[in-house]
Amino acid sequence: MKHLPKHLRPRWRYLAVAIESWPDADIDRRAFQRELWYAGQNLLGDPGSAAADLTVVRFAFGDGTGHALVKVRRGETEPARAALACIDGINGSPVGIRVCGISGTIRAAEENYLGRGRQDLEERNVVFGNEERVAVVRDGDGSADVRLADESFTGATDLDYDLA
Repeated sequence: MKHLPKHLRPRWRYLAVAIESWPDADIDRRAFQRELWYAGQNLLGDPGSAAADLTVVRFAFGDGTGHALVKVRRGETEPARAALACIDGINGSPVGIRVCGISGTIRAAEENYLGRGRQDLEERNVVFGNEERVAVVRDGDGSADVRLADESFTGATDLDYDLA
């Protein structure tokens, strides 16, 4: 089966959501998704809930605080925000939910609203394949993209190259 052309694919928006509760609250992704579906169905009804298509993409919760990324169809962000505002408890624990922001991609939502920083990239001269080359080195994980003679790149780890 062929994929749909890009102009016919559904467009999504991602809501970055902050979650706060008591430190001993037991909240997992499944429970949050269930409450989100119930809230959407109760507030928006079956057609509205189906149009919004509320789906939890990322979820993390521990020690009373957490965050989630909720995927909704473009144009349905206001009903989705209203459905999120209707959630007042999960698994018997009271929760506070706040929408931090809305983005068009998961990566941008994580970087801009959930505090996940961008990778620090640094351009350095390295020795790769017995020749000195320019590489874009990522901070922290030791991986690099080494520029080859034909202006293409190849991936390398800190075991594959030496700093010049």
